[in-house]
Amino acid sequence: MGKGKKEMEKETLFEGKIFTLGRETIDGHAWEIIRHPGGVGVLVVREGKMLFVKQFRPAVNAVTLEIPAGKLEYGEDPLSCGMRELNEETGLECSSMTLLQKFWSTPGFCDETLYIYQAHDPKPAAVHLPPDPDEDIELVWMSLKDALAMAGRNEICDAKTLIALYLAVLQTHEIGR
Repeated sequence: MGKGKKEMEKETLFEGKIFTLGRETIDGHAWEIIRHPGGVGVLVVREGKMLFVKQFRPAVNAVTLEIPAGKLEYGEDPLSCGMRELNEETGLECSSMTLLQKFWSTPGFCDETLYIYQAHDPKPAAVHLPPDPDEDIELVWMSLKDALAMAGRNEICDAKTLIALYLAVLQTHEIGR
């Protein structure tokens, strides 16, 4: 198994609004790699219920149930992104957020890093930022038990949401935190 970083030859194949596709060659082996600025998801729990957003996702041609989340802009602080996305998608703000987990979504071909924060003391925002024009979101509050049951039936399939759900379980049972 190799150690550390290696020198790469880089070539851009496509540059879009959301990601860049490149061909990167290391030691004579070429890989197609997606470069993505990353994203932030926010775990919101209030009065024993977890907040989800229900929305249509064209990439999977399905309506999904997810935690509030959004894409980082290049160079943007993940915490600031989490605060903004919480407000835009839910109309809520919070006193602070704690980073629960940082992970790569699919490191085999993509460098996207996702950050899961927990919102503390969520309340209606004094000023509600407008949502993105292409977002049609419905808010869904659900007990952890019901959310876990939906995950068990494969009705919640979004990876960041599943990770946030399992982190909520760990917190509830005070395991590992």
